[in-house]
Amino acid sequence: MRFANISDRLTLVTTSDRVVDIEQASGGTFGSGIQDAYPRWDELLRFCGDLDAEPGVPLADIAPADFGNPAPAPRQVFAIGLNYADHAAESAFAVPEEPPVFTKFASSLAGPYGTVTLPPGKVDWEVELVIVIGRPAHRVATADGWAHVAGISVGQDLSERNRQRVGPAPQFSMGKSFPGFGPIGPLLVTPDEFDNPDDIELGCLINGEQMQKGRTRDMVFPVTELIARLSAITPLLPGDVIFTGTPAGVGLGRTPERYLAPGDELVSYVRGVGEMRHVMVSDH
Repeated sequence: MRFANISDRLTLVTTSDRVVDIEQASGGTFGSGIQDAYPRWDELLRFCGDLDAEPGVPLADIAPADFGNPAPAPRQVFAIGLNYADHAAESAFAVPEEPPVFTKFASSLAGPYGTVTLPPGKVDWEVELVIVIGRPAHRVATADGWAHVAGISVGQDLSERNRQRVGPAPQFSMGKSFPGFGPIGPLLVTPDEFDNPDDIELGCLINGEQMQKGRTRDMVFPVTELIARLSAITPLLPGDVIFTGTPAGVGLGRTPERYLAPGDELVSYVRGVGEMRHVMVSDH
């Protein structure tokens, strides 16, 4: 199934690409907010199984600006560094034996279309597959990881590299948490929609030029292992977000280095989910 946050309302996108408002279709059994649906995810899936024939509104009629982040208010946001060997290499790091974990503060999260205001410094791109937790996960076995995932979306872990590297210890969370630095969307797609949810193409383009293109099969720590390792330490809660890492092709790893500039259009995609589009603007 495919879900979206359209005009701040929980919606189902049917197989015929029509949009159904779930609060209206359920007669108020489910509320309008998508974040409130995650603790009731199994109940929601059962209900939506009977909605595919609903007429709804054509998806093509929805304006890009109406799409919001499908996980707009998570209680926890996890992000994984160096989770592709080629990205570790371009960043001059060894492949990690343990996943480097940090957070993006929730105020950095944003929707899949619009503008991003560039702060001073060197702002880099990092397309990522994002997962949203749909069932509580604590001390989960690796083999059971996908059973706790509500869905998959597209994410960008935008990063201001100067702030990220300042001080006696790296400031990953600070460098990656400016407003708009965590866009997610446009859809949330349940894992069963993919032939193999562990092998999905993702990538990004700047002004039409391909910058990143990878496959999630190349993750050092696949989704199931990330869930197992994170949940071994802290319970994962319905609606929590995990940015799972980025493949090679970021600006920091290029010669010469390249960073985002005002006027650049950044397109980020995950095959089977969709694409995000953002235009960079100056903070002046």
